[in-house]
Amino acid sequence: MANNYDVIIIGSGPGGYIAAIRSAQLGLKTAIVEREHLAGICSNWGCIPTKALLRSAEIFHYAEHAKNYGLKIEGSVTADLKAIVSRSRGIAERMNGGVGFLMKKNKVDVIWGEAKLTKPGEIVVSKTTKKPVEPQAPLPKNALGEGTYTAKHIIIATGARPRALPGIEPDGKLIWTYFEAMKPEEMPKSLLVMGSGAIGIEFASFYRTMGVDVTVVEVMSQVMPVEDTEIANFARKQFEKQGMKIILDAKVTKVEKSANSITAHVEKKDGKVEQITADRMVSAVGVQGNIENIGLEALGIKTDRGCIVIDGYGKTNVPGVYAIGDVAGPPMLAHKAEHEAVICVEKIAGLPNVHPMDKAKIPGCTYCNPQVASVGLTEAKAKAEGYDIRVGRFPFVANGKAIALGEDQGMVKTIFDKKTGQLLGAHLVGAEVTELIQGFVIAMNLETTEEELMHTIFPHPTISETMKESVLDAYGRVLNA
Repeated sequence: MANNYDVIIIGSGPGGYIAAIRSAQLGLKTAIVEREHLAGICSNWGCIPTKALLRSAEIFHYAEHAKNYGLKIEGSVTADLKAIVSRSRGIAERMNGGVGFLMKKNKVDVIWGEAKLTKPGEIVVSKTTKKPVEPQAPLPKNALGEGTYTAKHIIIATGARPRALPGIEPDGKLIWTYFEAMKPEEMPKSLLVMGSGAIGIEFASFYRTMGVDVTVVEVMSQVMPVEDTEIANFARKQFEKQGMKIILDAKVTKVEKSANSITAHVEKKDGKVEQITADRMVSAVGVQGNIENIGLEALGIKTDRGCIVIDGYGKTNVPGVYAIGDVAGPPMLAHKAEHEAVICVEKIAGLPNVHPMDKAKIPGCTYCNPQVASVGLTEAKAKAEGYDIRVGRFPFVANGKAIALGEDQGMVKTIFDKKTGQLLGAHLVGAEVTELIQGFVIAMNLETTEEELMHTIFPHPTISETMKESVLDAYGRVLNA
């Protein structure tokens, strides 16, 4: 049958398209179904275009502070918002087209439309009801459409969408999700950000750098709640130095709208309510899996708190049906989805030595200013799990490369098991730490001990030397501080 495959993947985000490529590499006849845009949220509305915006903000910041580097820029530096957004959307289109090329290169059939599971091994694809996203790269010329398709293995990779709080639902004009925040028609003078996770704090950082008066409201007792407390507090001080206002232990209980602004009622821990008026508000209170209208109920596929329940290999409770990425639960990160995709497909293909993913070794990165990156246990969690620990710290202010770059506000923190020397966690804040964290991830995957890290030669001058110095500090051997 022309419509029969070994593997069909529903959704072409980071998890979906990687699953398709790996499946095709292993010789399995593969198709992928997409209803809206190839490459998913990450490349179109998340990971990549937000980094384009943040890069523009970074360049703007350097231009404004050129004198700190011995440079003089005649006249004032201005931001062309339309051009900034256009650049970001153009990059999204490029990524979109790139995934289309990869599908063609790997001989993966692209089916355009909305998929619904009708029974194990079968889906029905109907015409998409989603409005096309602009800019949208051209569809593959040989894209398939509506119809019934069968496969021995069906992988659900439908991703997630912004979560909305009752009564404070985004309206696209005054209350934004990350979709609207990524392509503003004009720069607001003031912005209220609800939620200080990665999405919220990245947008707060972008808009503040661009000169917007930014207030962040966080229901937890620390900014960036999943991060190590010491690192989060360091980042908070830097945000506040930049003029960002951060309100912790508080929640937005009500939002009143006027013609071109909102007034948020912010209830604090002591019960007092503060009213904050801003031109716009970004709702960044997390995301929820796209589990609706794809046939889960008919097949009896188990879900929990808005996500599909899977085992360590992506298997659901229904034979032949799998789930990966955001729809399969936290951490909702693109690189987690990609790795989960490979594990799932290799298990389907029967490859030997396929291991479940160790979620303790998934790095997290936030691309604010300063950047934050981490892997493994925080200090508090290590203690809570009963470890007797050693903690090392090293500041960027003692690193020659960071000083030369004018980026001396940062630190590296490492946590070791005192008994075995096992690296339990690493937490970084500062310039380009999202590029450094992979070193600690590799070390943890190789079960590297403190002794091996201390005998590793780091190049000089680099910011990466702070990583080694932090390890040395944990064992009373720090050299440059």
